Amino acid sequence: MFHYTVETDQTMEEAIQSLEKSLKEDKFGVLWQFDLKETLNNKGFEFEQPYRVLEVCNPLEAQRILTKNQMVGYFLPCKIVVYEADGKVKIGMPKPTALIELAEDDALMDIARDVENKLIHAIDKSIK
Repeated sequence: MFHYTVETDQTMEEAIQSLEKSLKEDKFGVLWQFDLKETLNNKGFEFEQPYRVLEVCNPLEAQRILTKNQMVGYFLPCKIVVYEADGKVKIGMPKPTALIELAEDDALMDIARDVENKLIHAIDKSIK
């Protein structure tokens, strides 16, 4: 699967706050938070599903991978989405290992796997 997605009983705001805290503990910062529902509604499009996109970055990991292949910047910063579906709040992300396969550079897989494990750990920790 190209993604990792979990459900939580938290509200969207609780989930985002908890996620930001656990990401920080793993040395990831939230660079930007994009409210898709608000943006689409402001542009005149009806979209009622709460949906946020968080762009996250660990500067050390970004430097490590960009030093090896600058095209990986096409995938950065990492994205984590928090949204409501079927009455549940979900937190998910595209797996860095799945994205790195597109770069066709096997030397990067270890870094991608490390980043993926850290992000999964932060997500899992945020829902407990």
